[in-house]
Amino acid sequence: MTTTEPAAVPAEETPLTVFYDGTCPVCTLEVGAYRRCRGGERINWVDVSNAPPGEVAPGLSRDDALSRFTVMRSDGSLSRGGHAFADLWAALPALRFFGRLFQTWPLSSVVNGAYRFIFLPIRPVLQRLVRALR
Repeated sequence: MTTTEPAAVPAEETPLTVFYDGTCPVCTLEVGAYRRCRGGERINWVDVSNAPPGEVAPGLSRDDALSRFTVMRSDGSLSRGGHAFADLWAALPALRFFGRLFQTWPLSSVVNGAYRFIFLPIRPVLQRLVRALR
């Protein structure tokens, strides 16, 4: 089942699978930080930038995975955007409080809206800025 709604994911049910764009400097910085967090070693990290066209997971195309941050939960369901971040945070002990907080309504809508209407539009600018600073 594919969904964009958040679901509480107890840490015991990880691993999550995180799909990210390894060619995006903002994404790689952020994923690197999450990977270093305690619990990050229990998560499957998939750089889809070099994946062939088509599905990278059931119900998830490479293009969709490159366009929005996506997490596959242990039950195979997908969450995207801000919901995916809340699921990831809930799976990391240091961020679990924030993950669970942002998995609840109305905060789940707030974090998803911020991702969609604030982060995604400025992502290209942030990418250029990070590339210039490197």
